[in-house]
Amino acid sequence: MKPTVTPGGGLFGPRSITWRVHTETPAWPAAVRAFQFQALHPRTIRGIVQNHLLDDAEAVRAHLRRRLAFVGLRTFGTREQAEEAYERAREVHARLIGLDTSTGTLFRLDEPESLRWVHCAEVASHLEVARLSGVALTAGERDAYVAEQRRAAYLAGLTDVPGSAGELDDHLTGMRAHLSATDEARELLRLVVTPPPSLRPGTLPAVGALAFATLPGWARSMYGCPGDAAAGYAAGAALKALRAAAMAMPERLVAPEIRAARALMRAAARTPGADVAA
Repeated sequence: MKPTVTPGGGLFGPRSITWRVHTETPAWPAAVRAFQFQALHPRTIRGIVQNHLLDDAEAVRAHLRRRLAFVGLRTFGTREQAEEAYERAREVHARLIGLDTSTGTLFRLDEPESLRWVHCAEVASHLEVARLSGVALTAGERDAYVAEQRRAAYLAGLTDVPGSAGELDDHLTGMRAHLSATDEARELLRLVVTPPPSLRPGTLPAVGALAFATLPGWARSMYGCPGDAAAGYAAGAALKALRAAAMAMPERLVAPEIRAARALMRAAARTPGADVAA
């Protein structure tokens, strides 16, 4: 059952750049892009596939729905909810192992390099999808978003993660030599870009292809599909349309945590410098 999210101060709060990004950016494309990006780390994707049995498109979509719910709880929930969610995740990951089929060695799923890559790929994906969706962020606000995400990284057990957009870009560049599109990554990409048989709440046909078009050119090339400028332009146009539709949606149709977060953000804007209660 999806936990009830209680927007309040939490890890970020209504004055944060994080709340602005996550209330204005289409969530599914950002989550799927992060997954596609994370899958380029061989041990990360092997550990996920071997422990979560992602052997068909529905299993992958269910996994992504759980990840979206986790991000929503971390972003908009109370600090207690976030801490409890991360504690459960750390306990699970500490018990799981994977097999590196390239070397025949076993590895833990909570290896710092893998956790750091997952964190950085997710942060970069939300920032890029926000940019392409038309969320206007200054350079300072992009830095602030990356810095704020350190709070979540700390709960995951990480202390050495980028604190600015420049540091994030440097980390992604430095990781390129350690990334590749394994058979597991390619199979998951195939499953992710397969449209669902019917339109369901929280899913969009071809969202996987849309997310893929927003990946860096070098990442798409690793998958063997470099794409072109036209595909990137089309992805940006589609994301802007999705954001416009979401922002114009009647309040009663908006997810409860987003609706509550927006109300707190409006209250914070009316009372500069004052705390806003949940």
